[in-house]
Amino acid sequence: MKRHESLQPLSRHHMIGLHVALKLKRAGKEESRLTIEEIIQDTMDFWNPDGQNHFREEEEILLPAYAQYAEIEQPEIIEMLLEHVKIRSKIEGVLKSKEINIELMHEVGSLLESHIRKEERVIFPMIEKVLPEDKLVELAPYLH
Repeated sequence: MKRHESLQPLSRHHMIGLHVALKLKRAGKEESRLTIEEIIQDTMDFWNPDGQNHFREEEEILLPAYAQYAEIEQPEIIEMLLEHVKIRSKIEGVLKSKEINIELMHEVGSLLESHIRKEERVIFPMIEKVLPEDKLVELAPYLH
């Protein structure tokens, strides 16, 4: 999908996130070419600090801008924010647990993938439709 230039950095990060999600979903399976340790390292590289900053930019910059032009209390937005909380919690579980939990890795991978696809297919188009061009341009320097 063609994204407004100001949202392209977030979409590029989503592409990285989809690769990580796939690795997590394949963890411990024959189709995985990576070890569990490599997948955990890739997840850590994605999450610290870029993944955390990505969520903050969406929550602290993009959604407040959207709220200036549209009703923010929409099921899609509420779901997005709740998924941010779940993803944060589950990724921390994968990264900080002393025990390897393949089931949790698969769960995080599936959740991350569906979340990213929802943002790209539903949330970002909603935002692009509502925000005026000048507001989108104003946001660009703050989205990485």
